[in-house]
Amino acid sequence: MLETDSATPKLGGWRAWGVWLIGVTFVVYYFSFQTGYSIVNARVQEDVGLSIAQVGFIAALYTWVFAICQFLAGPLLDRLGARKVLLPAIVLVTIGIFLFASARNFSMLLLSQVFIALGACSGFVGAGYIGGSWFGWGRFSLMFGFVQFSASLFSAFNQNLLSRALETWPWRELFTSVAGFGVALFIIAFFRLRDPVPVAVAGARGVRPFLHSVARSMAEVGAVPMIWVAAAFGALCFGVMLALGVVWGPKLMMVRGLQPATANLAASLLWLGLAAGCFVTPWISDQMRRRKLPTMAGIAIQLVALALILFAPPIGATFDMFLCFAFGFGNSAHMLAFSSAADVVEPENIGTSAAIVNGIMFIVGGIMISRPGMRIGLGQAEGLTPASTELAQFASRPLLLAILIALLIAMFMRETYPATAAHAEH
Repeated sequence: MLETDSATPKLGGWRAWGVWLIGVTFVVYYFSFQTGYSIVNARVQEDVGLSIAQVGFIAALYTWVFAICQFLAGPLLDRLGARKVLLPAIVLVTIGIFLFASARNFSMLLLSQVFIALGACSGFVGAGYIGGSWFGWGRFSLMFGFVQFSASLFSAFNQNLLSRALETWPWRELFTSVAGFGVALFIIAFFRLRDPVPVAVAGARGVRPFLHSVARSMAEVGAVPMIWVAAAFGALCFGVMLALGVVWGPKLMMVRGLQPATANLAASLLWLGLAAGCFVTPWISDQMRRRKLPTMAGIAIQLVALALILFAPPIGATFDMFLCFAFGFGNSAHMLAFSSAADVVEPENIGTSAAIVNGIMFIVGGIMISRPGMRIGLGQAEGLTPASTELAQFASRPLLLAILIALLIAMFMRETYPATAAHAEH
């Protein structure tokens, strides 16, 4: 349990929105770097001398380190609050981006991903935690959806802005400037980022009791079967989204005959569709008082869209852009994994539940990012080209299979929406 001041904080208001905006800006900051990698990786590959397998592994390493550390991020937020966790996180991400901008070899690029992942692991869950603590846990699902909406919306435009910027700026100078933004964000957060009430761990102080309490919280949440069900369908959906949005989306669009600039634009609509879906899907779920039906509908949309991307004959850029948008919109169903997990735990463990779900998502995401490149093979440096449709279909079948399995899980999972209004409001 959390110890707080006896005074009940006033929820909402301009101060709450200000703190929430800092948390979301941090998510947008590191998320834009992550998704921007799909645009810049070709230049990094050429400049540093990487194979296509190494390009995929760089993104996968970030994802795996992020996922492993993610499991601790939620319990830390539950026990320390947003300020004590997110301030060091911003510093780590900023250092990592500086390292990325100055990297001269594969090893240094990997090190930069480790720093970025260590900081970023608490960002998304931290912004969700801020939404619940400052606006009330009954609005956790809605505010968490707004976090993903903001991150995805910016990512959609960020990829296009980055493409334009790279036409005039060397990628190293551009990402040095991005790191400079992190310094400014830290200064603002240092003075403005607060928790609604002070947060402290009950019981004995010290590293060992603290770590014991973290482990106990994770064990309690992990003992709830529905947590793993939610993590499973959410991870399969988001893992495919991450694979397409970070590395493989533009390449698949080029396989379908689009020019590189148009392919990047089409792939960016994955994130725009996700943003649109995250704006409405949690709200629809709350209005329907259902998690299962909206989840199934979203996954079904993904399945149809991805199948058409892989197997439908090319009929023009507009159709491909629509398919990317539709896939992203349907992918917003993965946000209901967080909602379903939050439904079955106590408020003091919501951060932990979100971290477990998010951690599983990124473990699966790392596999999904690397799997197509592994199926292509280390020796095929050119990878996917407009003449390699069959190769692209072969490489991407695991992504389609993952969405199909997610749909089957959603069909057989139980409804988690709280039966009582009191529980719904926590």
